[in-house]
Amino acid sequence: MNGLAAVCVFCGSRPGRRPEYAAAAAALGREIARRGARLVYGGGDVGLMKVVADACLDAGGEAIGVIPRFLDEHEVGHRRLTRLEVVETMHERKARLAELADAFVALPGGLGTLEELFELWTAGLLGLHGKPCGMLEVDGFYAPLLAFLDRLVAAGFLDAEHRAMLHVESDAARLLDRLAAPATPALAKYARVERF
Repeated sequence: MNGLAAVCVFCGSRPGRRPEYAAAAAALGREIARRGARLVYGGGDVGLMKVVADACLDAGGEAIGVIPRFLDEHEVGHRRLTRLEVVETMHERKARLAELADAFVALPGGLGTLEELFELWTAGLLGLHGKPCGMLEVDGFYAPLLAFLDRLVAAGFLDAEHRAMLHVESDAARLLDRLAAPATPALAKYARVERF
């Protein structure tokens, strides 16, 4: 295993309109399995969630899903997983995913994907955990968002070192290599706040 025991993937419950998104999800799932790591994700049997889980499982890997009961009852839960944990709320789901994972990766996705990634990234910069966050850039999908993050730095609302905590690559293997590399300790946001 190359440094990561479990990788949490956030991604769309839809496949998106471009075949590149599913191809990237499949490549990430296979790469996680190849490294002997476990995939941890939201437990769905739909969209890119299904693609990344199936690819990991088909490559001989383990896939653990965490899904709220109300989604599982609507037959969204993936039944072929190594383990599917059913929780009561979305908050419990996020907490359990964070507990199970050593690193977090966002594939293309919608509001849920962004919300999950940003919550974990924010918790990291606040010093609440030391787990790395990454984004798999697929065919320019995240380019406008990345440009906006740079604008936050330029406008003084985000420190450059905190912006650098989000690792971005267009290749699954390179991204996982970066996430597995020993991290330099992040400076927690409030360690630098000037008190008046």
